[in-house]
Amino acid sequence: MAGLTLVRAALSQLRNAARSRPYGSASAAQLSYDYYEEEEYGLHEEASDLMARIGTAESSPRRGVQWVLIGDPGVKKHVYAEKLSNLLEVPHISMGSLVRQELNPRSSLYKQIANAINEGRLVPEEVIFALLSKRLEEGYCRGESGFILDGIPRTRIQAEILDQIVDVDLVVNFKDTEEQLVKKNLKSDTFSSCQELLGMGNSRFSSTDAASAWKEKFHIQAEQGKQLEDYYRKQRKLIDFQVAGAPGETWQGLLAALHLQHMNAVSSSQKLTA
Repeated sequence: MAGLTLVRAALSQLRNAARSRPYGSASAAQLSYDYYEEEEYGLHEEASDLMARIGTAESSPRRGVQWVLIGDPGVKKHVYAEKLSNLLEVPHISMGSLVRQELNPRSSLYKQIANAINEGRLVPEEVIFALLSKRLEEGYCRGESGFILDGIPRTRIQAEILDQIVDVDLVVNFKDTEEQLVKKNLKSDTFSSCQELLGMGNSRFSSTDAASAWKEKFHIQAEQGKQLEDYYRKQRKLIDFQVAGAPGETWQGLLAALHLQHMNAVSSSQKLTA
């Protein structure tokens, strides 16, 4: 597969370069699937200016938008990715879903993924980007144009690899307060699974212990995420979006931030008259 060859070449090049970088580490070159507002570099700009510069779905007749959603864990990025996908009529590509689909004994990648999970290791980067390249190639053959991508990248190195595979137009960075994130993740099934893996399902561990463990993990991910944010901020592709309390309020705020209220109004009107 041409995509796999490209991924391997990109990985080799970036891993060699990472040895001389302060952020280059073994963990930064792999991906885990559980899971600031700054004005540096003199590149800060208002969301409206950014949207005007890169354009919206209507401004590019050649193809659909190619947007990436990143941000804090537990903010339900996949939900808004699906909504944007339907609104802009481009496919939603979920990296988590692509990996889960390969957890099938018939898959050629099953052993690699299953062994990594069973041994508590991270899914190799080569596997992750091979899956993504395959999905993009299949979509291209079906006549798909554009995408809303979530679940990747999680690190700066992954962002650099992604840049060698596709042209990203815009990166939406979902942010929430630490207090709200703790509440949401302590209630989630994902956190319950993490508790079991950490041996925290035992009654000796209180909710306070669980919250402290999650906060520690969140701070580690936040440091890694900051490097990712800085990477896209330098490219002037990043929009920071603060999640609101209710899902409906968050969706309306997202539409406003992306200047898509008019498209949502047209879509809603078409559904009412259908």
